[in-house]
Amino acid sequence: MDASNYRRVPVGVVAPRDADDVAAALALCAEAGVPVVPRGGGTSIAGQATGTGVVLDLTRHMDALLAVDPAARTAVVQPGLVLDRLRDAVRPHGLTFGPDPSTHSRCTLGGMIGNNACGAHSVAWGTTADNVAELAVTAYGGTAHRLARGWAGAPAGLRELVEGNLAVLRTGMSGGFSRRISGYGGLDALLPERGADPARAFCGSEGTLGVVTEAVVRLVELPAAPVLVVLGYADEGAAADAAAGLLPHRPLTVEGMAEDLVRSPAGLPRGGAWLFVEMPDEGAARALLRGADALDAALVTDPAAQRALWRLREDAAGTATRMPDGTMAWPGWEDCAVPPARLGGYLREFRALLAAHGLRGTPYGHFGEGCVHVRIDFDLVTREGVARFRTFSEELADLVAAHGGSLSGEHGDGQARAELLGRMYGPEVIALFAAYKDVWDPAGGMNPGILVRPARLDENLRFAVLPRTPFAGEVATCVGVAKCRSTETGGAGVMCPSYRATGEERHSTRGRARLLHEMLAGETITGGWRSPEVAEALDLCLGCKGCRSDCPVGVDVAAYKAEFLHRHWAGRLRPVSHYVLGGLPGWLRLITALRATRAVNAAARRIPLPGLARERALPPLAPVPFTRWWRGRGRAGGPAVGGAPAVAPAVTPAVTPAVTPAVTPAVTVTLWPDTFSEYLAPEAGRAAVRVLEAAGLAVAVPARPVCCGLTYVSTGRLDRARTVLRRTLDAVGEVPGPVLVLEPSCAAALRTDLPALLPDDPRAHRLAAAVRTFAETLEEYAPHWTPPRLDRPVAGQTHCHQHAVLGDAADRRLRERAGLSGDLSGGCCGLAGNFGFEPGHHAVSVACAEEQLLPSLRAAAPGTAVLADGFSCRTQIAQLSEGHRARHLAELLAEAL
Repeated sequence: MDASNYRRVPVGVVAPRDADDVAAALALCAEAGVPVVPRGGGTSIAGQATGTGVVLDLTRHMDALLAVDPAARTAVVQPGLVLDRLRDAVRPHGLTFGPDPSTHSRCTLGGMIGNNACGAHSVAWGTTADNVAELAVTAYGGTAHRLARGWAGAPAGLRELVEGNLAVLRTGMSGGFSRRISGYGGLDALLPERGADPARAFCGSEGTLGVVTEAVVRLVELPAAPVLVVLGYADEGAAADAAAGLLPHRPLTVEGMAEDLVRSPAGLPRGGAWLFVEMPDEGAARALLRGADALDAALVTDPAAQRALWRLREDAAGTATRMPDGTMAWPGWEDCAVPPARLGGYLREFRALLAAHGLRGTPYGHFGEGCVHVRIDFDLVTREGVARFRTFSEELADLVAAHGGSLSGEHGDGQARAELLGRMYGPEVIALFAAYKDVWDPAGGMNPGILVRPARLDENLRFAVLPRTPFAGEVATCVGVAKCRSTETGGAGVMCPSYRATGEERHSTRGRARLLHEMLAGETITGGWRSPEVAEALDLCLGCKGCRSDCPVGVDVAAYKAEFLHRHWAGRLRPVSHYVLGGLPGWLRLITALRATRAVNAAARRIPLPGLARERALPPLAPVPFTRWWRGRGRAGGPAVGGAPAVAPAVTPAVTPAVTPAVTPAVTVTLWPDTFSEYLAPEAGRAAVRVLEAAGLAVAVPARPVCCGLTYVSTGRLDRARTVLRRTLDAVGEVPGPVLVLEPSCAAALRTDLPALLPDDPRAHRLAAAVRTFAETLEEYAPHWTPPRLDRPVAGQTHCHQHAVLGDAADRRLRERAGLSGDLSGGCCGLAGNFGFEPGHHAVSVACAEEQLLPSLRAAAPGTAVLADGFSCRTQIAQLSEGHRARHLAELLAEAL
């Protein structure tokens, strides 16, 4: 599968290391009569990156930037090079590669050449074909070609084909515009008056002619200080009508979105639709504003604010896959294009066509070039739904052709639209396409069924093989946009740490979802829930939940892993780590009850525990658990709720203490004694009590042991988790106010896993709704409290579950009010609860920490406070960094008090 609705099962995958490997593979496959499909990032949305023969994965090894010539403004690249790596490398020279699809963090140059990709800046810098100077191509059978202007290096017979069809090329492909990508849309580049450019003509061939092994690409000058102008219009039609009129201002981009795609219009000017227009400088931007007839407008010069607004647009490919009611929408008609002057009329008719078929979609896209992206809530499962998909597709193809448009505006036709090319081009052009294909590939071995002699648009649908179960429906929501394959660092994003560590597709969010898809299909993976292939791929999933928030469609591999482990080990003896680490709350409660803490700590230092990684030392148990301290605090004379703590905290002299007014506690906060704060880090709980009371809040602690079930969920012991959670609900009873959970992973489990595992228990939903983080509690229930000023820089780790489930906006605001400056690391610390303690995980665990966390600690200035609210994060920092002790935010504030 790729990012489309299609699925074709190959016989094998080859990851060539160089052009010689490519030639050898193509020769062997030609000798055996086996088809070949070249593949980059697999982000194609029309099915062209799938195949039934041998797939060449060009991302594993052929991903180098071979040379950059800043003076000539060219670069030499291999096909598996990710676009962002090229852009990062040439940015210091003030250059960039012009085409920039929204998948720029994971799409490859080879894939861009195959699809003739465009992106937001093609208004100024053109398509990929406009930016390719030379191509090294290997044909089916192993013959190598070097393509540039002129006929040298072209396959035999190509010049004769062109000279014999000049009239067809000049008339049948006339009336073109910048986004005419469909079919072999660049074939007219071979005309003599256009310079006979086989390299340009090859772009957009979707792997049907040969395999690109190297490319010389042109670079463009990067504007020093581009300015974003956001124009608001009454509706989508008005925005589309206005787009063409902005082109004389020579914008870099003209992007359009309507309100049905923007869930939160914060930061956008008034209107029901918007044009995002990027100009090269502020002067040009203000001139555009004077000439634009918009309802409202905003001029954005701040780069961070620009990035935030562009993120709305870039994430639309995923956001558009979910309708407002949560149902899925699918690709297939993702990027039709019409001449920009006709865009408004086309969109109105397109909306009417959707309504006539009872379908919904949210158009957006490159309005300045008339290219419209949309995902539609097709029913691709039932016979009736697939028939409607076909009928709609045929009628839409006719509508696009009537407006002089192109069925594909940048993503290629693949299987989704190639069958309908005859509605756009006449029969003579279609025949010429077939002859062009045969010149390059007379044996028909390159990506058959795509573009020429195409497969039907309603066959090979990936949903047909799945059973009708809720879990299958969840797995199928992975649409393959592959944001999980991004290797960019920095920022708050988490997904997908194991893929970043290994670089293997099976360890990406998409790879795991697709393996589960195949497991449920039962054709290529036949072991069902006992499948060793799926177990191996899921083994390196850290359960960080980053995909839950960072995946545009919310694929939740941590939840899928728990369900898989639950069924995989049903009725069997589990790995020892599932009992040791999965049952951690029970073991720690037993050790404490037996007063065996000191003996266990001593034994753990000397005797390795079975089933655990030998590379790691176990964190010691605290001599006094939090709840024992809490009860003793009451007996020592301090009240069980409110009052001064029995153990005076240390005072840091270099801070300014808060001025805390004397108030009568009005709100009682239930402080949750999670397993980590109870047995391993009670200092966080004691500090939280100190701060909460200083803020004028009363504190209560459950009288009986409670557990969020996290360790049982992460090891797939779901029945045990349900039992533990029911016992917790019985112990807690009705909670009258907020429940403060200091450990982010436990708070996330109570908010999400608890109601998911006990959906019919109203107590589960009430408790989940009551859960708050430390910062949320203070912000919501003590809004007038002034925290102490620490006035120090911070470094450390935002817990991945906090990023994915809870959010850290309140934490950022609290840190700012306390004078803690700087950002915490994104990504995942790599320890991830039980993951880093399990055998075979240590190398990946360390690699995850080395991506962002450990470098940030090494770069921290003296006096920097190291902050990590998660116990796993603090443990990882203690074990892998030198001289750093991380603390919970509650500890820093308590010390300042």
